[in-house]
Amino acid sequence: MVSAAEEHRAVAGAFTDRVRGVAAGGWDAAAPCEGWVARDVVRHLVEWFPVFLKSGAGVDLPKGPSVDEDPVAAWTTHSDGVQALLDDPATAEKVLSNPNTGDVPLDRAIAMFYTNDVFMHTWDLARATGQDERLDPDKCAELVEGMLPMDGVLRSSGHYGPRVEVPDDADPQTRMLAFIGRTP
Repeated sequence: MVSAAEEHRAVAGAFTDRVRGVAAGGWDAAAPCEGWVARDVVRHLVEWFPVFLKSGAGVDLPKGPSVDEDPVAAWTTHSDGVQALLDDPATAEKVLSNPNTGDVPLDRAIAMFYTNDVFMHTWDLARATGQDERLDPDKCAELVEGMLPMDGVLRSSGHYGPRVEVPDDADPQTRMLAFIGRTP
C-alpha cells in the first residue's frame, strides 16, 4: 500500500508538471469549472486547504505569493509545505477533527480530502491550458468506486456538478470525470 506521503508526491508532482507547463497568457484560459480560469484551479487548492488544516488540526502551512502574483510559486510553496508535513514522522500522531468527518488521522485526511482533489483538478488545469489530460486509470477507478456510495451526499455538498451521462463501458477516467460533473 502506498503511503499518503508517496501518493501526494506523485499526484502533486503531476499537477506541478501541469502548473509549470502553462504557456504565457494561459493562466486566464477558461477552465472546465464554471466561472473559473486556469489560475482559479490553483487558487482553489492553495486557499481552501490551509484553512481546513488550521481549523481541523492546528497546522499552518508556509505562505507563498498570491496566485494572482505568481501562480507557479504559489503552488510550489503550498505543495512543498504539504509534502513536508506528510514526510514529517510526527504527522502520524496528529488528528484532524472536523464536524462533518469526526476525528481522522491527519495523513489519511490529507489523502482523502486534499490529494484526491489535486488529482481531479489536474485534469481541469490540463484541459484549460491544452496540456496532457491523461490521469492514472487505476486511481480514477478507485475514486469512482469510492464516490458512488456517497453520490447524494457529494452532490448536495455543492462541490460536484450534475453527473454527466456516459456509456456503461466508458474508461475509468471518463467515468470519474462524468461523475464529478465534467464533460470529458
